Amino acid sequence: MRIIFIVSALALIVWSGVAYGQTDLQPTNSAPNPYSTVANWAKMPEGRVWGSTSAVEVDRDGVSIWVGERCGQNSCLDRTKNEMSNLSSILKFDSSGKLVTSFGQGMLIFPHGIFVDRDGNVWVTDGQDNAPQPSPAGAPAAGGGQQNSRLGPAPESTRGNQVYKFSPDGKLLMTLGKPGGAAEPDYFYQPNDVLVAPNGNVFVSEGHGGANSRILKFSKDGKLIKSIGKKGAGPGQFDQPHSLAMDSQGRLFVGDRGNNRIQILDQDGNFITEWKQFSRPSGVYIDKNDMLYVADSESGSVARNRPEWKRGIRIGSAKDGKVIAFIPDPNENATGTSAAEGVAVDSHGNVYGAEVGPRALKKYVMK
Repeated sequence: MRIIFIVSALALIVWSGVAYGQTDLQPTNSAPNPYSTVANWAKMPEGRVWGSTSAVEVDRDGVSIWVGERCGQNSCLDRTKNEMSNLSSILKFDSSGKLVTSFGQGMLIFPHGIFVDRDGNVWVTDGQDNAPQPSPAGAPAAGGGQQNSRLGPAPESTRGNQVYKFSPDGKLLMTLGKPGGAAEPDYFYQPNDVLVAPNGNVFVSEGHGGANSRILKFSKDGKLIKSIGKKGAGPGQFDQPHSLAMDSQGRLFVGDRGNNRIQILDQDGNFITEWKQFSRPSGVYIDKNDMLYVADSESGSVARNRPEWKRGIRIGSAKDGKVIAFIPDPNENATGTSAAEGVAVDSHGNVYGAEVGPRALKKYVMK
């Protein structure tokens, strides 16, 4: 009954400022915020602090929360020593915020995207490699990823840039990609997010800040089916395809962050439409009622080309694209990535924001 109430309450929020298909689209900053923040909801083990996280997902039970966390920092790799942290990077919290499962020690450098499939298996992307960081001219992007003009990883990289499939108890079931990564036509270089369709096909978005940007489609047994798109700003092209989601119609929603839009594709990669009213999407999530939640962590004072747009989580309909609610970033003056970068919603309608800059996991509940 609670989820019905939440959806009904959101549907009653009237907001009309979205000019679809217009080049002079006005910022969607004024939608009401029907949520309040639950402080310190997820409880870390004694002595451990939150690091950066962009990866958050709801378990198959509908209430437990999975998080990919970067070992108390913004990376599980100490690059000064080239040593991996011994902390677990994949964490599961129950509905009360208690840590109940953790794994992945020494495996992931930069957990970035996460997805739980229909069997409860946990898929995670590792978005960096262990090569030396780029020079200052190609400094890390706002979200913490390696930003440079390379088409693939450096020759000296030996780990990272892969996608892992784990059982719910942490057993490694499948690995996609070569250790350290690989350039096109192989994979991966900077995989951002992963999604498993109802038929078992696997979609991976690739390209965090380098010269590559595409979607890779695999069969359920890990065989590459096709590569979709390339770097660019046209229909079916991408610039940092940062997040993936799928609606009840089976349409693929791509958070095309560098192009300040969501692109909607069919599962063969054919372009359907684009939506710009959700601003600069770092995270995209669609619940079972086709409510669309979009985390924007770079507009405003972070993304120089979008000073008039505010950061936060915009909520609307995956059916018609109307923005009906907005959870704003409390720190409007941030100069680095701020607010949620990843977003997920449990079966009760509670919203979870995974934050890179503030290094936190926020929970939002209906007022």
